[in-house]
Amino acid sequence: MTNNDQLIINKVLKGNTNAFSELIDTYKDLVFSLAIKMTKNREEAEEISQDTFIKAYKNLSKFKGDSKFSTWLYRITYHTCLDALKKNKKHSNSFEFNEITLHQIQTTDNALQALERKERAKIMDKCLLQLPEDERSILWLFYYKELSLKEIIEVTSLSEANIKVKLHRGRKKLLTIVKDTFEPENIAHYGKK
Repeated sequence: MTNNDQLIINKVLKGNTNAFSELIDTYKDLVFSLAIKMTKNREEAEEISQDTFIKAYKNLSKFKGDSKFSTWLYRITYHTCLDALKKNKKHSNSFEFNEITLHQIQTTDNALQALERKERAKIMDKCLLQLPEDERSILWLFYYKELSLKEIIEVTSLSEANIKVKLHRGRKKLLTIVKDTFEPENIAHYGKK
């Protein structure tokens, strides 16, 4: 946590409620980006963002500073998203996966490495959206937001073993999705140097 965050938190706890808007301004993009990744719905993500900040404000006195403030907000956002998804029950994904061979993984890796960065990010976002929300959000936290396993445990309240399993399964599913997204001739074309 930054010293500035702690100063603002102290102001809010001492009665300066307007100071909380500084935390909102600092972290609104972080909260919204996690919510949109998990829900795939802009309106729902906006509502979750508002709910997250309301919960954070109401529970600010419970924040002990053991972790970064952003990690604490991630945790609130993550659980608020899960609650919203459970209510909606419209996001159920199931996959059947064939055995992934080393050759297929290498071909997919070569194809992705050869794509332009912007194009790769767009494709990866599209592929990520096909994953179940729990695996998608953990992959997103780990790779996009570069949170450590310890921070992801704090955010999700899952065990380290469970997170490692979801990371492994998510990566395996993502490789299959990426492979299936490209037709073989596209993979061959992008795989050329």
